[in-house]
Amino acid sequence: MHRHGYKGRKLHRERDQRRALIKGLADSLIKYEKIETTLPKAKEVVPYVEKLITKAKKADLHNRRQIISSLQTIESAHKLVDQLAPKMNNRSSGHLRIKTTTARRGDNAQLASVSFIFDPEKPKKNDNPSTVKDKAKDIEEKV
Repeated sequence: MHRHGYKGRKLHRERDQRRALIKGLADSLIKYEKIETTLPKAKEVVPYVEKLITKAKKADLHNRRQIISSLQTIESAHKLVDQLAPKMNNRSSGHLRIKTTTARRGDNAQLASVSFIFDPEKPKKNDNPSTVKDKAKDIEEKV
């Protein structure tokens, strides 16, 4: 049997169970901003959430409704659009990180943690950052 044209992993589940699993993982990832799951599940949920983040960046009504239908709870959809997506506006892709962690004790399955990548906020041009010498003087004055 050929392997061409088959996309995604089956994860030992029927189609509706697999869709519910991915929706639940995506919902938990958005709610807690970091989850730990098995490596194949992590590799399946990352592209799913990446597409949702791309829609959330546009933040119009149509995309918000599509995100709501793609997640299990409305609260996580609103959190994605209102809180998480604005933090990632300067990034075009690669919003999530997969890190392999330990092997699970019971069945030795490889675990991985999935988390968001937030860019550190850059200081505004109007703000006058204090130099290292100024900070050292402030510390000396306090002591």
